[in-house]
Amino acid sequence: MDFLTEQSYNCVDMISTTNVSLRFGGKKLFEDVNVKFTSGNCYGLIGANGAGKSTFFKVLANEIEPNTGEVIRDPDKRLSILKQDHYAYDQYSVLDTVLMGNEKLFKIIKEKELLYANQNFSEEDGIRASELEAEFAELNGWEAESEAGVMLAGLGIDETFHRKLMKDLNASEKVKVLLAQALFGRPDILLLDEPTNHLDIYAIQWLEEFLFNFENTVIVISHDRHFLNKVCTHIADIDFGKVTTYTGNFDFWRQASELKQRLLTDQNKKSSEKAEDLKNFIARFSANASKSRQASSRQKQLEKLEFNDLPASSRRSPFIHFEPKRDVGNDIVCIEKVSKQIEEVTLLKEISFTLKKGDKVVLLGRNDLAKTLLLDMLANELAPDSGSISWGITTTRAYFPTDNSKYFQGDESSLVEWLRQYSDDKDESFLRGFLGKMLFSGDDALKRPKVLSGGEKVRCMFSMLMLSGANILLLDGPTSHLDLESISAVNEGLKRFKGTIIFTSHDHELIQTVANRIIEIDQTVIYDNHITYDEYLEERRTLSPFS
Repeated sequence: MDFLTEQSYNCVDMISTTNVSLRFGGKKLFEDVNVKFTSGNCYGLIGANGAGKSTFFKVLANEIEPNTGEVIRDPDKRLSILKQDHYAYDQYSVLDTVLMGNEKLFKIIKEKELLYANQNFSEEDGIRASELEAEFAELNGWEAESEAGVMLAGLGIDETFHRKLMKDLNASEKVKVLLAQALFGRPDILLLDEPTNHLDIYAIQWLEEFLFNFENTVIVISHDRHFLNKVCTHIADIDFGKVTTYTGNFDFWRQASELKQRLLTDQNKKSSEKAEDLKNFIARFSANASKSRQASSRQKQLEKLEFNDLPASSRRSPFIHFEPKRDVGNDIVCIEKVSKQIEEVTLLKEISFTLKKGDKVVLLGRNDLAKTLLLDMLANELAPDSGSISWGITTTRAYFPTDNSKYFQGDESSLVEWLRQYSDDKDESFLRGFLGKMLFSGDDALKRPKVLSGGEKVRCMFSMLMLSGANILLLDGPTSHLDLESISAVNEGLKRFKGTIIFTSHDHELIQTVANRIIEIDQTVIYDNHITYDEYLEERRTLSPFS
């Protein structure tokens, strides 16, 4: 099956590993990994949650020492990594934080500033300043602030933020600045761990275009399938404790890996059938003198049969299916002039629209909090300051909030007990079976709800939603914390759902394949149309191109 794996050995290796192995607490993450990341390519690093993607990044960045093997990288090549500590630069300005992405250039800038501020500027200082100016020009220093500004603007951070301190920015704004820092100065090797998290759709589109045109080496972790398809030339898959590279984007990897597994399974099946025939012949004729030679020949054939080793994959997919307990009528909801302020800031102003049967609506807009507030009000968890929300008498609603913490603050001793409170069928075997479909089998069903990971809590929330039998789903970022397999399962479940959906998401493929109506909010409704997401983006691109 080597034809499926990467063979681009003519390219220059920017970073590679030789026999890298790593274990944590007796658990093997990967073993004897030999992989090359070559110049000019973008690699999507994928794998199930817990497979070790972020840890492998730290190994590549020399932040973690592997148990065996080594990482090989040209020391003259600059490596840049998206920082995950959102508080590390709180005392620096936004512009300085971005410029710090090129550490060498930033040190030159600061040393120049100190020299020129020296009132007793000496001849020796002049010589040093001349040296710094030459290095500054060589590193394209004269264009540095302009380049940083263009990146920040593309990510939605305008010039008014440049002199602000990082501590004065909100979480989403900090993420954008740290991303600009990683991209700044065109590094030779770029490591991006979930770069689209907390980005709005406009910033994601800018990043896609940036990486599509990036000429050096990129390795990116992402759960956004459209993003991986748009930017990746290769996929590096962590599974079975190995890292295997495939030429092509995410969709090609999915097709190629499924084909590989199917061919191996078919080959094993044919070998098993052949083995069974040979065993039957041997059993029938081994004691027959006239057939003993043929029986011996069959025995040798049996011993030569090959069976492919099919190790257990770390990938598992939940089963997500929503079945409404009753059909919904034509009238779903009427929202009339709904307004909401938070701390005297108007986030929603006279929002008005109605939904009809069959609508699957995605709420778009740069302000995530505004969309969350609207969904909270639709779920009757928050009252509007003014206006009204009127639901049809046939509607039943289930809500998936962006913050699910309140659902896991009880004293339930196990997931079985947690789920029982939301189920009409209280039988333990039913509840365990249901949890099994959501990947909580065996002892996992006895976990305490309070200790669950973010992804596990999301799967529990979907269990609750499925048991509700609601015909209206209100979903605020339903794929957060999930791996690619679970995201695909959610996507398919929402596509099949016969009821009405109102949801938010930054996942392009989810929006494109689920939504049949786009409502965009900027305080008030500024766009409302029954249209696909791709058609909406094309409209926006035509009317007001993204910068």
